[in-house]
Amino acid sequence: VASGSASASPPQGTSSHYYCFATKMKVFLRYEDNEDESTHKTLKITLPKSWKSGPTSRLLEQFVESYNGGKEGKLNTLEVDSLHLSVRRSASNDGGDDDGATELKDLPCDGVVVEIIPDREDVYICHGPSRTLEEIDAERRAKVDEEKEAVKHLSKCVHFGCNKRFPKGGPYPECKYHSGPPVFHETAKFWSCCPNKKAYDWEEFQSLPACQSGTCTDVRDDEAGSQKQFLGGCDMREKMSGPKLRSIDDFNASAAAGGSEGAPVLERLRNVLGELGVENELFDQVVEGIKKDATQKSGPGVDDADVTDEVAKVLGGKLKSSMKAIAVEQLRIK
Repeated sequence: VASGSASASPPQGTSSHYYCFATKMKVFLRYEDNEDESTHKTLKITLPKSWKSGPTSRLLEQFVESYNGGKEGKLNTLEVDSLHLSVRRSASNDGGDDDGATELKDLPCDGVVVEIIPDREDVYICHGPSRTLEEIDAERRAKVDEEKEAVKHLSKCVHFGCNKRFPKGGPYPECKYHSGPPVFHETAKFWSCCPNKKAYDWEEFQSLPACQSGTCTDVRDDEAGSQKQFLGGCDMREKMSGPKLRSIDDFNASAAAGGSEGAPVLERLRNVLGELGVENELFDQVVEGIKKDATQKSGPGVDDADVTDEVAKVLGGKLKSSMKAIAVEQLRIK
């Protein structure tokens, strides 16, 4: 069994794969897949440089040769063809809260050692034939497709922070959730109902304890339906500061439009979007189209100021939906 001094962490900016090639790499091969503890064995080896770029099957072959040549092999002879390598990883496939649970996940026999096994990793020898990278990937895709198909017949709880799924129409499981939406502000992540409990990475945020308990539901009540699905720093500042004071320019623009509150907002929005590359002509075309629809719905005699306010409201809603769709894609919040 080879041994050596502990290797240092890779220098900042250095590829971990390159660093493993340039330094000594050790792995711990463990056989524990037997109720008889006298047959268990741990082998620590320092990998030859050529092994790092080779297949993981070499590690398995080396272990079996060492195992069968020792006292354990006299009690329990191992066969390479009936074994595979595994590593312990998080049991969660989606990065969600899994209470720290782990499970053994198979390594492909044709996988490159340095690309899939970190330095000083515990690698477990388990019963069952090895599989190739293509075979493992095919099984993973089939499992994902199966889960997607199963989800089609399930409802998802609409409570904030609860991701449970259940059969449509029930039974409804117990639920732990938050009463307010999440807040993502700069690097901080927290629930608006629990502002004193903050997290700064996704896994830590997912593990924040819920503040409410009850029963899952797939029906949003009127109040929840009108709530934002997540908040930003602007939402929190607005909540704390109260209504925004109007500038003199906004007041004058509103007066010129017959008292419309939306007129100065639309004017500012037109200018800002112009700076972002949205042509003024395109903006005017969209506004006129919304004005036409609003006028037709309200009927003859409708006040111009009311139409302008309606335009601002409708356009704001459409922009909000577009921004929310982008944010949902980025944050993966469904």
